[in-house]
Amino acid sequence: MDETTQMQLPLVQAAQAQKHVTVNEALMRLDGLVQLRLQSLDQTVPPVTAAEGDCHAVAANAVNEWAGHDGEVAIFAGGGWVFAMPRAGWRGWDIVGGAELVFDGAAWVGGVAAISASGAAMRFHVLEFDHVISAGVSNTTVELIPSHAMVFGVTARVVSDITGTLASWRLGAGGADNRFGSGLGLGQGSYAQGVLGAPLTGYAPQPLELTAEGGDFAGGTVRLAVHYCELTLPS
Repeated sequence: MDETTQMQLPLVQAAQAQKHVTVNEALMRLDGLVQLRLQSLDQTVPPVTAAEGDCHAVAANAVNEWAGHDGEVAIFAGGGWVFAMPRAGWRGWDIVGGAELVFDGAAWVGGVAAISASGAAMRFHVLEFDHVISAGVSNTTVELIPSHAMVFGVTARVVSDITGTLASWRLGAGGADNRFGSGLGLGQGSYAQGVLGAPLTGYAPQPLELTAEGGDFAGGTVRLAVHYCELTLPS
């Protein structure tokens, strides 16, 4: 047996010379894989520069030093790349997306609360974006609540003052323009914390709606976050 089963750590062999080389490689792999932090999920080309311990999920059709390692975790160690094949159930942190990931046996997926052997899962997400308000009595967002999402609530924060002739505003979706709040403040830092007694579901993508109360919008920026659950299909 040359390596461990779970993390493919190299094992020191009987009467082996330079045992420290094997031990150091095992320690470098452990340092990368324990509390795994993934710098990327979709790269096919190794980065030109990398820091010791940087880890990447190698995407399909990888080239150069990553060729032949599709689906593996690439760890930069000792000035080069070493690789480990993830197992179903491994967890990591998506540096770019700022979210926990689980390897389901085929891919790294986020927001997993429960997953079956065939890949059916319950996944929780937060869709966050900034909406720049345009002039008028109402606005709809470019970003859409995904189809088949189960929305538990929407939160919001005014990141630059809402201006215009309005006295307040309301936030809604799905035919109810105050579903997530009304009488909301205009100043920077004002917020909405709209929770639902029962999830809002839809079978087509839909925008959020911002409606001025007592006048019209002129400008401002609101940060919006849609808190929802997604049910994924079994294979």
